[in-house]
Amino acid sequence: ADVDGSHIRTLLLTFFFRQLPELVERGYIYIAQPPLYKVKKGKQEQYIKDDEAMEEYMTQSALEDASLHLDESAPAVSGVQLESLVNEFRSVMKTLKRLSRLYPEELTEHFVYLPEVTLEQLGDHAVMQAWLAKLQGRLNSSQKSGLAYNASLREDKERNVWLPEVEITSHGLASYITFNRDFFGSNDYRTVVNIGAKLSSLLGEGAYVQRGERRKAIVEFKEGLDWLMNETTKRHTIQRYKGLGEMNPDQLWETTMDPTVRRMLKVTIEDAIAA
Repeated sequence: ADVDGSHIRTLLLTFFFRQLPELVERGYIYIAQPPLYKVKKGKQEQYIKDDEAMEEYMTQSALEDASLHLDESAPAVSGVQLESLVNEFRSVMKTLKRLSRLYPEELTEHFVYLPEVTLEQLGDHAVMQAWLAKLQGRLNSSQKSGLAYNASLREDKERNVWLPEVEITSHGLASYITFNRDFFGSNDYRTVVNIGAKLSSLLGEGAYVQRGERRKAIVEFKEGLDWLMNETTKRHTIQRYKGLGEMNPDQLWETTMDPTVRRMLKVTIEDAIAA
């Protein structure tokens, strides 16, 4: 389940491939796929295989008996319609997570709520300065202890554009992130701002989400989804397994040893070579 387990698996696969390749070639090597989570709600218990399945389960649970009201007097958006909006938002979050190798999510998550920057606008200093002020405002409102953000424009004279650059100071150490022309011209960026604009335009004065008898006033879609997820988390007891050693004998049998329900991955020669 954890990083150490992954390393040990890689070492074992390497051993079998180099020392006992015939076991791999004949398809005798399998990898157990125990669940990563056990979720309990009331008297019901359920095992969930990984983080992605857990997110899906909790989201579906959060949307049960939930509704979104686009303004104070608007009819409820619920069921399939609400699920569709949530899926669009989640797709944006997955895009940002994929980009986080180059651009931290703590910065890019704000782009969902900012106006789109076109490639032409990158050459307009006044337009970029106005956009940067909005970004800085959002960064200021989301600062955490020990962190500071300072956004500025860096001139790229070769391309005649103004590029947003954010200085991130963490406990006295500074790092710099520059959003270049390729970023603003990418399909990922357009996807983020287009879905962000759609979700932002839906919400009006007095918008709120409701689950059962409880409600929460919201300004942004993320606020509503976070509240619904927190509400459903309160109703569940969640156990995350770091390894099989955390399971008792009955749980180990139910999830990993019982031939009728266990999940196994067959190792092929390609898997061993990759290891």
